[in-house]
Amino acid sequence: MPIDPDELLPKKKAPEIVLGEDLSAMSAHELEARIAALQAEISRCQEAIGARKATKSAADSFFKR
Repeated sequence: MPIDPDELLPKKKAPEIVLGEDLSAMSAHELEARIAALQAEISRCQEAIGARKATKSAADSFFKR
């Protein structure tokens, strides 16, 4: 039997949080955990934006824009 190349690729795990997901079946505890996870992701994104701005600022200084 031939090998399917798709079977060799690593499997992508399903995201833990799906935006727009129906929240009516979730408990208050689950919703609080969801909010905490989303806030952590927002902080991570803000840090990445700060790092990119710092890199751009350093490049602008170096090239004297």
